Amino acid sequence: MSTSIDKLTVTVGAREVPVVAECDVVVVGGGPAGVSAAVAAARQGASVTLLERYAALGGLAAGGMVLVLDDMVNGSEITVTGIVSEYVERLEKMGLAVYPPEEDRYASEEMWNKWARYGAFDFHSHNKPKPICYAVAFDPDGWKRVSNDLVQEAGVDLRLHSWFSEPIVEDGVMKGVICETKAGPQATLAKVVIDATGDLDVASRTGASFVHDSYIVTLVFRLGGVDTDKAEAFEQANPRETRALNRTTKRILGGAWEMWWLKTPLPGIVWCNTPHMTGFDGADPASLTAAEFEARPRINEAVEYVKANYPGFENAYLLGVAEQIGVRQTRLLQGEYIVTKDDVGQRRYFDDTVARGRDYYYPYSSLVAKEIDQLLAPGRHYSATPDAQRMSREIPPCMAMGQAAGIAAALAAEAGVMVRDVDVQAIRTAMRAQGADPGDVPSPNATFPEKQGALR
Repeated sequence: MSTSIDKLTVTVGAREVPVVAECDVVVVGGGPAGVSAAVAAARQGASVTLLERYAALGGLAAGGMVLVLDDMVNGSEITVTGIVSEYVERLEKMGLAVYPPEEDRYASEEMWNKWARYGAFDFHSHNKPKPICYAVAFDPDGWKRVSNDLVQEAGVDLRLHSWFSEPIVEDGVMKGVICETKAGPQATLAKVVIDATGDLDVASRTGASFVHDSYIVTLVFRLGGVDTDKAEAFEQANPRETRALNRTTKRILGGAWEMWWLKTPLPGIVWCNTPHMTGFDGADPASLTAAEFEARPRINEAVEYVKANYPGFENAYLLGVAEQIGVRQTRLLQGEYIVTKDDVGQRRYFDDTVARGRDYYYPYSSLVAKEIDQLLAPGRHYSATPDAQRMSREIPPCMAMGQAAGIAAALAAEAGVMVRDVDVQAIRTAMRAQGADPGDVPSPNATFPEKQGALR
């Protein structure tokens, strides 16, 4: 494909595409990682355009209704901070976020009964009851509102209804992207491109190396009209009967986590991170369509079952099904450094760490494409093996990666250097200035491998 650029149009093959924006940084994908990247870059002084395919920001946190922020603590230490913390603070002020106070974060039957149905427990623990920890239940529409506010306040140029279609690459260097819109194809030119699509849509079409794997997909739904006090009282008084009801419900749904329903900040409304479905490819439209059609009959049958059998659910109704299916893994970048399962499991610290998850660390080199310059890829498609990604893909850590990538992109654009040459310490300093923990101070349980991240 031949490409030429002038001030007004981009010529791609035989067609001319109008240029609708020129900026320092373009972010493709308005989910948690993408919004974090765009806001962080703008706060760092860059001109930023954010492109989102849907009618609202939020990605899986909003349209996908994944309504708990977790994987943010290492014991009692809160390790994921920054823009995610701003979301929590703003949502709490709206009455749309709930989390256990510090004095409730320990293991006991009392605390389990109080907080477990909000999803605020350490799901990695093998103890019973599992310890309560810092995790945040939130409302999806509130997430959209906060996303809009953050983007507007930062001065980001937001373009919704813009579906990425082609990268613009010259001599191995990203120059921008083309999106399909109701007005036809439109080009955005930028000094740095951030792929925050979650499925590596941009990078995978540039010639950057990647692998393609899969994990379970989920069509999340919410129920209204639930008497959660009655349901919890029944569960606590009748554990054996509850286990039987939950086994049957999970069988109908085809799989779920330990708890198939969780409370939300809104009274009487619960969310259900299920059904879990295997064998579907989240990057294939035909497969996604099949998954949607498989999920909905399961949901309908489960709703009818719990209305008839589960105390507290007698008046339940299907409030809504997520606008986008919950995809956990598709294409993964194979960048300057590829994070392994051992890296995550052994809590390996890297010389170029710029973001943190629960007790694991993200090297800057895992966000940088190897073959293509001026391209960063934070979020669930970062450079990792499939096994490692499954352990390190939750929303808050993806936001931390996005914030680090946005800062790096802004620094590269300002200095006129390649993103791979940005000083890691400068990223860390800016992360601290923006209220985020870049992982520059490793926790006591971190380990230090001989092989470090590729970029210093």
